[in-house]
Amino acid sequence: MSFKCRPFEVNSIFRKEVLAMSAYKVADAQGLIKLDAMENPYNWPEDLKLAWLSTLKDCPLNRYPDPTALELTQTIKRVYHINDQFDVMLGNGSDEIIQLLLMALPSNASVMAPAPGFVMYKQLSDCLGLNYLSIPLKADDFDLDLPAMLATIKQHQPSVIFLAYPNNPTGNLFTKSAMHEIITAAQGLVVIDEAYAPFADASFVDVLPEYDNLLVMRTVSKLGLAGLRLGYVIGRPEIIEQLNKIRLPYNINSLTQLSVNFALCNLEIFDQQTQKICQERSLMFNQLNTLTGITAYNSAANFILFKTPNNQATRIFLAIKQQGILIKDMSPQGGLLSDCLRVTIGKPEENKAFINALKNSL
Repeated sequence: MSFKCRPFEVNSIFRKEVLAMSAYKVADAQGLIKLDAMENPYNWPEDLKLAWLSTLKDCPLNRYPDPTALELTQTIKRVYHINDQFDVMLGNGSDEIIQLLLMALPSNASVMAPAPGFVMYKQLSDCLGLNYLSIPLKADDFDLDLPAMLATIKQHQPSVIFLAYPNNPTGNLFTKSAMHEIITAAQGLVVIDEAYAPFADASFVDVLPEYDNLLVMRTVSKLGLAGLRLGYVIGRPEIIEQLNKIRLPYNINSLTQLSVNFALCNLEIFDQQTQKICQERSLMFNQLNTLTGITAYNSAANFILFKTPNNQATRIFLAIKQQGILIKDMSPQGGLLSDCLRVTIGKPEENKAFINALKNSL
């Protein structure tokens, strides 16, 4: 007996929101100085590596990981002085936490964030068919347009509002008073995304007791542990309880739990690296602003956004890449990012190579 296969139509299976999306693409950095992804450029000292490997050697890989990651969660609370009245939930990077938050919402829910902002807020909202509300930042200083945001809150009452502090890709800290007004006006959750907190010396963790609807989200990626993929969110137990209902069991593997716990118990090494990055950030900011046609924007993160001459961003980006350095071309996003490029702060020799490459490209 022979069987004839019926034609398979992909478009008939997947939701229209998914079919309309473009996949998130990561640039190939092989053979290049990598200054495009806001990573810590420093590796670990050899003695720290040996101590870490000793910690891993007895990891029971034949067993499932601790589903609550209790030891690591307690370490996070201790190291960052998180009050016991709040719970911490871990995710496979901040991306998973964003996804869990949005998955928990009703199908007709609205999600709001400033623009430009972290692309995954919109990417995941669109994937889930939610109503994404994008509110442009002020053009002069990339700060929040408070009247526009308050008007949108009043009209749509978004279920979740994301505020990145500092913001990616602009690098600035929003005005605190404006953020407080937004949290107060919101009837839904407000998530302060503190991915770049190590470089900013600013946080809303201490503000958590003041608001019932506030969550603070962080990651260890920018600290220097990007390969481990660990993020966490801090909030009231009744909120975290609901998110844990849809979090997949064993979402944080044993090696990540052990490695992040070890790293946080040796935080002084990463604090030293962070100080170096902040010093280099100041040097690069000043160097960029000495170049004709370049305007660098103040940053409280580990990257700098800068504006190039009109309609030259992509040409300059490609010219820098041809010299062996990969940064990020933000200009295709348009709007406030027209003519803009973004560079991650690297090691001193990497930053010097970038500045020279930029000079050669102007």
